[in-house]
Amino acid sequence: MMGKYTFTEKKDTRSGFGAGLYELGKTNKNVVALCADLTGSLKMNDFQKDFPDRFFQAGIAEANMIGTAAGLTIGGKIPFAGTFAGFATGRVYDQIRQSVAYSNKNVKICASHAGLTLGEDGATHQILEDIGLMKMLPNMTVICTCDYNQTKTATIAVAEHEGPVYLRFGRPAVPNFTDPGQKFEIGKAQQLYEGADVTILATGHLVWEAVEACEALIKIGINADLFNIHTIKPFDVDAVLRSVKKTGAVVTAEEHMINGGLFDITAQHVALNRPVPMEAVAVFDKFGESGTPDELMKKYGLKTVNIINAVEKVLKRKQ
Repeated sequence: MMGKYTFTEKKDTRSGFGAGLYELGKTNKNVVALCADLTGSLKMNDFQKDFPDRFFQAGIAEANMIGTAAGLTIGGKIPFAGTFAGFATGRVYDQIRQSVAYSNKNVKICASHAGLTLGEDGATHQILEDIGLMKMLPNMTVICTCDYNQTKTATIAVAEHEGPVYLRFGRPAVPNFTDPGQKFEIGKAQQLYEGADVTILATGHLVWEAVEACEALIKIGINADLFNIHTIKPFDVDAVLRSVKKTGAVVTAEEHMINGGLFDITAQHVALNRPVPMEAVAVFDKFGESGTPDELMKKYGLKTVNIINAVEKVLKRKQ
């Protein structure tokens, strides 16, 4: 696609995590890694190979992995605990709540294969509630990155952040379009387009779909404020409310359930501060199913065309 943003390759965000973790292995001796029998899937192999004394294979025992990670922080280590998003949240929620969030331990929970784009493994693995589960926990920072470059820089950044972090990324290759030299600022929304007609807030894999939507909307005379909300919590309330004040309408886009995710936290702040019409591109109270990532994103309405349709709908309500 030609426009303000272009990409030369597609790369999976889980590989961005693996690359960032490996860089941390070389630069921060306190960084340790734990995995629940999914080292290859989370691209943790290089860290395991070059820093074997700082790598712990927990096996298929995610609760033990989280407890071990919490314990390692007491000795000053910075544990990165990696597994699939479904196992990293729902399966071990009690351990995360008690041993990590309540105890405010410096654990980085690294969750791959999130959302529908996990694909053929189906509904049991396609967790769509994880952002909601994690953002409800006090002390927890929640990050959902959009491409390889941003996932790599976010992984490095969270090592410098003191406190629990949930870092969400995915399985498929997606357009890699952000600056490889970017500074990742936790809690700071990244503005990608500027316009006065509508505010579009996107996170994760839906950011590129929103970029494509903005380009298509420009051609029909609609100019959007587009923000990459890579940090769900802490939410960049100031940036969002400034935009909403200007545009008077909001569309959110996420590969997550409408309940508990980006739409949920946006609506909370908009309702409390500046009520305006809102529309959501999200999964509406359904489980996923087996299929290719593209098939599922189309069936569940998470594509560029769905963002465009939501913008047109919210603009009619605005009028």
